[in-house]
Amino acid sequence: MSSKAMANLKESLMKLPGVGEKTAARLAYHIVEMKAEDVENLAYAIKNIKAETHSCAICFNTIDIGRDICEICASDKRDGQTICVVKDSKDLDAIERAGFYTGKYHVTGGLISPMAGVTQEDIKLKELVQRVYNNDIHEVIIALEPNVEGTATAHFIAKLLKPFGVKVTKLAQGMAVGADFSGTDSVTIARAIENRVPI
Repeated sequence: MSSKAMANLKESLMKLPGVGEKTAARLAYHIVEMKAEDVENLAYAIKNIKAETHSCAICFNTIDIGRDICEICASDKRDGQTICVVKDSKDLDAIERAGFYTGKYHVTGGLISPMAGVTQEDIKLKELVQRVYNNDIHEVIIALEPNVEGTATAHFIAKLLKPFGVKVTKLAQGMAVGADFSGTDSVTIARAIENRVPI
């Protein structure tokens, strides 16, 4: 790119997950061709996303400032005796889109990964244990990515919850190893939840 501003934009876009050099260049050129008003709206949305959102006080899903808990935690129509554990809000959204799960959630905010320096203290596991301890929880469904870190975290959670006698299950093997929820179709996610197995 001959323009320094375009090169800077491309480098910034490449920091997004799944955006390589070609995709970043295509997006950068598209942004340049957008109306000034649309570019300003995009820039405003990106600039203010951190200032205008925070975590639900119960499940740690991302919600708007001004609310303490998310709609799912606040709903009395959801099954309050079942908690589905996910890594982040993106995974929660993918499961919600599948339209099968009717319980509540717990967002860990990451996976245990000694290689990356992430321990059980760095993610929301104490809070999960506290929820199980304080509430009449019958089942905890582990819906973490089917990779090394996800499997290790799932087993650690199962070990933590064993003293409480709560049923701990994981998703059925419908998802490919290494896959993430955002790239998995809703039918596969729904079947994986429906056919979950004990852990």
